[in-house]
Amino acid sequence: MKKLILLALIAFAAAVTVFPQSGRRISNPQPTYTAPIQPPANPEPPPKTTAPPAPLMFVPERLLERKIKGIEKGDFRLADFHGKVVVINLWASWCGPCRREVPDYERVRKSYEGQEVEFVALTTEDPDEAADEVKKFLRQVSFGFRLGWADPELARHLMNGRNSIPQTVVIDGDGRVVKHWSGYAPGRSADRLKDAIDQALPQKSQ
Repeated sequence: MKKLILLALIAFAAAVTVFPQSGRRISNPQPTYTAPIQPPANPEPPPKTTAPPAPLMFVPERLLERKIKGIEKGDFRLADFHGKVVVINLWASWCGPCRREVPDYERVRKSYEGQEVEFVALTTEDPDEAADEVKKFLRQVSFGFRLGWADPELARHLMNGRNSIPQTVVIDGDGRVVKHWSGYAPGRSADRLKDAIDQALPQKSQ
């Protein structure tokens, strides 16, 4: 009898041991290891960001008084037009957008005839090297602005860090820059200039 009981206990223990090993085996996944990213021995410096230039607010007195060599007429100074709204257009004979902008600006100029507005167009080219090309350009377009050569310092100041043309600067009668922009805007060029001039002109009392 004792042998039977002992055999039964042995059989039961064997069954308990075999049961969890039957069926689908559950395995624990092995942990993965990711090596830390090592920084380069000589890391590249972050790219430098250049802050946009401060807005052009005025033209220094020394530049207002500087003599500008006229292209078709005599020399002049920006100071000659003190008290008037002054429109300055920067252009060049090789500039296609400048050529397309001229007719738009001419319509605006004619609409302000008789008012205290002076229209000045300054080429940024070298008069010793580009005289023939500039004269050819002016024979091909009708440009009624007062025309002159901008010397390098005057051109740099008026362009204010924007190395593109055409550019336009509108100055009020007190010498403050009211608007300054670069580029030609087809279909909007004339309206943009007219809005700037109206903003610069003294407001008429009602």
